[in-house]
Amino acid sequence: MWMKRRILFLLFALLATQVGSLISPAYACGCGAMIPDGQTAIGVDRETSVVRWDGRTEQIVMRFTVGGNAQRAAWIMPVPGRATVELGDGDMFDELRELTRPERKTRTYFWPRSGDWPFSHVTSDGAGAPAPGAAPPVGVVGREQLGDFDVARLTATDPDALKNWLESNGFKLPDRLATEVKPYVDQHWEYVAIRLAPRDGGKGKVLRGDLDPLKIRFDSDRLVYPMRLSRMAKTPQSLGLYVLADHRMEPATTIGGSAPEVTFAGTIEPKDGPLAALADGKPVFLTAIDQKFPDPGRIDADHELRATPKDTPYRRAVYRNELLTVGDGIPVWLLTVSAAAVALASTGYALTRRRRRRSGRRSPATA
Repeated sequence: MWMKRRILFLLFALLATQVGSLISPAYACGCGAMIPDGQTAIGVDRETSVVRWDGRTEQIVMRFTVGGNAQRAAWIMPVPGRATVELGDGDMFDELRELTRPERKTRTYFWPRSGDWPFSHVTSDGAGAPAPGAAPPVGVVGREQLGDFDVARLTATDPDALKNWLESNGFKLPDRLATEVKPYVDQHWEYVAIRLAPRDGGKGKVLRGDLDPLKIRFDSDRLVYPMRLSRMAKTPQSLGLYVLADHRMEPATTIGGSAPEVTFAGTIEPKDGPLAALADGKPVFLTAIDQKFPDPGRIDADHELRATPKDTPYRRAVYRNELLTVGDGIPVWLLTVSAAAVALASTGYALTRRRRRRSGRRSPATA
């Protein structure tokens, strides 16, 4: 009986731990801090962004895929200069996904594998800153309602004041936020703070799935993608970047994540639509990059991207393995084995006849 009670207690403790991990808030976002309202939870499963940089101006169109049960949430993104914000067009991501689709190729193999005859078992194959002392601790540059987004563009000379301003607008923030934004305050960056709040007041509407994209524009003489605040994420992060520039681009460092993987590189010429508008109707070099952050706490900087020595094009290839056949699907291995068997039989027959002839010739002399 004592052992049974102990086992039940351990099982209950384990269950409580799992449930607690599900309802605890998840501060997750590839380029900022996604903060849920109250005791609800939200997690960014995937962040995909299109970055356009012409050497002077940077534009970021971002879309989050989120999960959880939050009806309201907040997000903050540091930017190096004065920013403008507007709604983006989700069709751009569909167009980019089509442009960067892997090339499908077929590879043939000679010997049969599982699933091929005669085997019956089938398996799968595998910017501008306020002057010191001249601005209040937090300044509101502008505030707009964009769809379901309440957008505030802020300046700050005090990280604690920035945290207090955000909290006074109705959101509980992680205590680490003031510490994490201090490097940006020291560099006189500005901030885009966004409340993700449905216009119907949030009645029954949960923030889940693909959110409407946002387009942020600011002046910058270097291509930078803010990532440092992702250190506050509690779960592994996944980042996808489509970079439009004059040349093929690459991150200068891994900033604490896995090695960035280039999934596409090449010149594109969009003719119309939101992608063509972002590229100013000109041919532009597109670099698609994926990166994983298994341990977000190791992120130690923002992404800074630079041109590669050569604009080498690249497209992923997805191979489909097929058994090598001829004619009406006759396996080549079967023809080869059959031909070899016939050749062996013919050779054996010829050798046997030769032995018999020799034996027949020697018999009279022996007699």
